[in-house]
Amino acid sequence: MTAERFFTHPLGIVFSAVLATFLWGSAFPFIKLSYDLLDIQSNEIGEQILFAGYRFFLASMLIFIFFLVMKKEMRFKRETLQPIMKIGFFQTLLQYVLFYIGLSLSTGMQGSIIAGATSFFQMVLAHFMYADDRLNRRKTIGLIVGFSGVIAVNLTKGDFQLNFGLGELLLLLAMLSGGFGNILAKEGAKKMEVSYLTSYQMLVGSLGLLIIGIVQVGFFPFSFQTGSFLALLYLSFLSAAGFILWNNVMKYNQVGKVSIYMFLVPVFGVFLSAMILREELHQFVLIGLALVTAGIFIVNRPKK
Repeated sequence: MTAERFFTHPLGIVFSAVLATFLWGSAFPFIKLSYDLLDIQSNEIGEQILFAGYRFFLASMLIFIFFLVMKKEMRFKRETLQPIMKIGFFQTLLQYVLFYIGLSLSTGMQGSIIAGATSFFQMVLAHFMYADDRLNRRKTIGLIVGFSGVIAVNLTKGDFQLNFGLGELLLLLAMLSGGFGNILAKEGAKKMEVSYLTSYQMLVGSLGLLIIGIVQVGFFPFSFQTGSFLALLYLSFLSAAGFILWNNVMKYNQVGKVSIYMFLVPVFGVFLSAMILREELHQFVLIGLALVTAGIFIVNRPKK
């Protein structure tokens, strides 16, 4: 079975999208767990960015090693430099500078809910980039309902005051950068293999993260133990596997058709955060989940 046939088959789309979103959802608690194991505080921005650089550099190396073992051509091609640089900047460098800092100032559950905004940003961007993916009244209503869910999850337990701060704002900007990066990757995948694109854009993005982090805190300020190293290895693996799967899904399908699966990122993230980090699963989180679910369903509901 060819890659195109697999990633356009309904079962192939479900399998790939669900697995990718599960891996991304698990990133939220594992990042915060890594912060705890390595004693990275919310105000230690340099350490956060350097850790992100480690993660994505290792992820790119995992992809290189895997495909070299499979005897697949991975030599860099000069004509791909410009799209690789652009994708690496938005899909890895900018997104995760904002993401890591934002998550350190938020909770795992809030971060995972806000991650659902990626699908909405992709819908808006697709409106301007694809003639067959325009916004209409149904999609606009869905967007409003979905963003209501983002607001609802930030209502603190016991009162009705908004708890939307700098961390949540940075996470939203990270999702905007990621959504734009996903669309750039969709376009780039028309001219290059997804595994090639994913590995090199991660390498480019990770080098940027490493440079920023090293300038601020040095090359190796951490004291890794078995637990923290395994957490880093898992985060690198989920990045490599998740992006390869998702970039393939985006390559072979319309943005509007597959964006609904991005909702599974906050679903998995919320409940894995509750299990791993012992974060409270309060009623506003569930209301937010319900609203985001409804918004994505409205946006992606096929016409009668």
